Amino acid sequence: MMDWNNFEFHNTGFLWLLTLIPVIALWHFFMRKKDAAVLTMSSTRGFKSVSFLSKCKPFLYLLRLLGIAAIIIALAKPRNVSVSRKTKSNKGIDIVMAIDVSASMLARDLKPNRLEALKKVAVNFVDRRPNDRIGIVVYAGESFTQTPITSDKGIIKRTISELKWGQLEGGTAIGMGLGSAVNRLKESTAKSKVIILLTDGVNNSGNIDPRTATELAKELGIKTYTIGIGTNGMADFPWSRDPRNGKLQFRKQQVEIDEALLKEIASETQGKYFRATDNSSLKEIYDEIDALEKTKIEEFKYYNYQEKFRLFVFLGLGFLVLEFILKNTIFKSFI
Repeated sequence: MMDWNNFEFHNTGFLWLLTLIPVIALWHFFMRKKDAAVLTMSSTRGFKSVSFLSKCKPFLYLLRLLGIAAIIIALAKPRNVSVSRKTKSNKGIDIVMAIDVSASMLARDLKPNRLEALKKVAVNFVDRRPNDRIGIVVYAGESFTQTPITSDKGIIKRTISELKWGQLEGGTAIGMGLGSAVNRLKESTAKSKVIILLTDGVNNSGNIDPRTATELAKELGIKTYTIGIGTNGMADFPWSRDPRNGKLQFRKQQVEIDEALLKEIASETQGKYFRATDNSSLKEIYDEIDALEKTKIEEFKYYNYQEKFRLFVFLGLGFLVLEFILKNTIFKSFI
């Protein structure tokens, strides 16, 4: 059966021969009188009973043209093609997102605050990495692995959505956050290993120097993208709780991010430093990292061909044989 949605000609060059069909038809039209003997008679009254067959003579030539056209189409090898695809990832990437969850991440320069803005963008980032493994490290005054590296994106997204401040001691231990992320990746066998380190402050706690962790990442071939999150200038920071209802109270405070350190970490590990000053720029940063770190996918296509030229061969031969039979039987007396 012919599937016209997946139909093609393998040897399309032969289809140009079909342009000869109208040329042959015109040639026959102008030369038709020379193909038959002419007899002049005073009256054709005795031949009226067979005049219908005589008028059908062009039908034989039509059969010949159809036969030739069908054989030309057969030479072009018509066929149905079904394609099946199989994809294979040939370059896996292991990614650890090291996220600052200190109290300053509740600052309101991003909406509704830095942490909530990050969570939304990070979940979208995970959705765009279906072929990679991802882990989550959180840090403040200390650090720990929230989720080991896994390919289960449901777990990763749930972990990100449940991030909150207050789980760890106060402070910002960038060195410990980076060290924990490196520790997660040191046994990885992936061809590409990446850390996305995000912070909104300066390294002021922890017992691991950020430069020591950077050297370790460099030795292990772990690329680190660093992100400083926070507006330029003043922002509303949490500074105490209202004793009456326990709600956080905010006050204006200067945003301080150790950009020199973050740039150094990125530079030493062949990564890149970004600054997110609002929700839009934060999203653009993760979009850019997503574009920079692409997993290579091989796509294998399997083609199944169902040749249909035999049908046209039989049609063509059928038309020519029918012409030959009619020419030498019913129309024999008129050819």
